Amino acid sequence: MNKILYNALLLFSVMAAFAQQEPQYSQYQYNTMTINPGYTGSRGHLAAISLYRNQWAGIEGAPRTITFGLDTPVGYSSGLGLSIIQDDLGPASETFIDGNYSHILYLSNTDRLALGIKAGVRFFSLDWSRGIHRDPEAVFNENISGQLTPTVGTGVFYYSPKAYIGLSTPNVLQTTFYDEFQEIQTNERTHLYFIGGYVFDINPFLKFKPSTFIKQTFGAPISIDLSTNFLMNDKLTLGLNYRWDESLGGLLGFEVNSQFNIGYAYDFSINNLGNYNSGTHEVFIRYRYRSNPKILKSPRFF
Repeated sequence: MNKILYNALLLFSVMAAFAQQEPQYSQYQYNTMTINPGYTGSRGHLAAISLYRNQWAGIEGAPRTITFGLDTPVGYSSGLGLSIIQDDLGPASETFIDGNYSHILYLSNTDRLALGIKAGVRFFSLDWSRGIHRDPEAVFNENISGQLTPTVGTGVFYYSPKAYIGLSTPNVLQTTFYDEFQEIQTNERTHLYFIGGYVFDINPFLKFKPSTFIKQTFGAPISIDLSTNFLMNDKLTLGLNYRWDESLGGLLGFEVNSQFNIGYAYDFSINNLGNYNSGTHEVFIRYRYRSNPKILKSPRFF
């Protein structure tokens, strides 16, 4: 039993060491502002989203993330937003509070280029009494309570009614994070995010959208997400998500009415870590306020 537990912790540690240090999502298409501040206000109406992710269920100390985002257009060419993220991993806890701003350049009647910036604070805590440690001496490490550091990120987001592409970095400042593999506090590496997708109209009642989300952390392997989503009758979304050499999952979304969307995603590990967890669960609810819902006959599929 001890050997099984040790192997599970070792596999989890290796995955954590090589995975993104920033929170990750399966339903990133609904949570785009947290990835790229250039997305802020791009939908043309006020929107709020709350998302909960329970990663690698069954492994003690596995990542759990709660996200809240609110954004709205301001005037003709600006967007404002607020993002709050609570992310827990083992003995570490992080809270991100960021304000987002975007400025939109009108390239044509349909094409837009948004330049975005996010700035805020991050509260970082380490409580070594939490979780299980390979090194029993880890419980005597010095705790950290609510260490506050500034964060500044930026992004570029191009979009049209059918396509989008974006490049961003969530934080250009150096901060600290918890390295589960070495069981120490260390410096965070720079992240680069690339997103892209295109919407195909199969027929009047069916849309197909392939998309990708590529995450590069300097000094770590690249992470690639590939997704396919089908939107049926502008109501029901079904999709698949593949994270390269890591997981495969299914996506389900439903438009309850013109204001509310709900969704659920389930991922299962396709590497050795799958022997020690029962999958990853992610749920979200999104609210959209439009003064005249009839104006938007066909909602944008991103």
